[in-house]
Amino acid sequence: MGLQQSNIEALPFVTAELNYLAPTLGRPRTYAFDPPAGEPKTTALPDPRQVPIFDARLIAENISLDREGFALVRHPTRVRDFYDDKEVRDVYYPAAEAFLKATLKADRVFIFDHTVRKRVEGAADVRGGGPRQPATRVHVDQTDVSGANRVREHLPEEADELLKGRVQVINLWRPIRGPLRDAPLAMCDGQTVAPGDLVASDLIYPSRKGETYSVKYNPNHRWFYVPEMTADEALLLKCYDSATDGRTRFGPHTAFVDPTTPADAALRESIELRTLVFHKP
Repeated sequence: MGLQQSNIEALPFVTAELNYLAPTLGRPRTYAFDPPAGEPKTTALPDPRQVPIFDARLIAENISLDREGFALVRHPTRVRDFYDDKEVRDVYYPAAEAFLKATLKADRVFIFDHTVRKRVEGAADVRGGGPRQPATRVHVDQTDVSGANRVREHLPEEADELLKGRVQVINLWRPIRGPLRDAPLAMCDGQTVAPGDLVASDLIYPSRKGETYSVKYNPNHRWFYVPEMTADEALLLKCYDSATDGRTRFGPHTAFVDPTTPADAALRESIELRTLVFHKP
């Protein structure tokens, strides 16, 4: 049963501010390092909107990664310290790869990077300076162009053959500690996103240029979150899918300030893996 058969309006919800993309002249761009003299850090200006964000926990069994673009899964882990990069790569990567391969019935899964986040009041989000801050703008990590380019970048010798089959970029996102009450993740139902809502935006690194989707406000967007996620739970987020059969969708996401968060709640700590998921033709 899909969400179209669920009584969404009867679900509990919070009303919160999400940062969409304001109209800009030209293609938005953001520097992942200190920009050249005279250049702004980003040309993507926020368009904050108050929207209802519905409790997805109560209808989790009706949510499909291939339809809505996200899914809640149970995924216990043996990792003791997610701030230990070696332990993450030696312990978490293999377990997550096996989990995703089985869950998504994939032929192959390749993890190409991860990001640890720890919210610090008033701190700037600095790449390469320790844990990142939660991302507080509505976005999709990949575009139709950059999703395929990830295969060419990370698996160049096999790329031509792998791109003949179905390729997805799937993020595996989880709280490091739970229950998570501070800065939870909001996910947009991919069925409610129109192609014109997505704006390809440059993400500029010192040695390369990436591409993500910024997102324009659309009142038809339908938002969900999973309150009080535990450390044994995770979210799957579809960020790219080469399939063009009309069934597969991906949805934007963003951290947000939940107005019901207790003042003494622990600040958010989370980790996301970014993965390439392959199915043979």
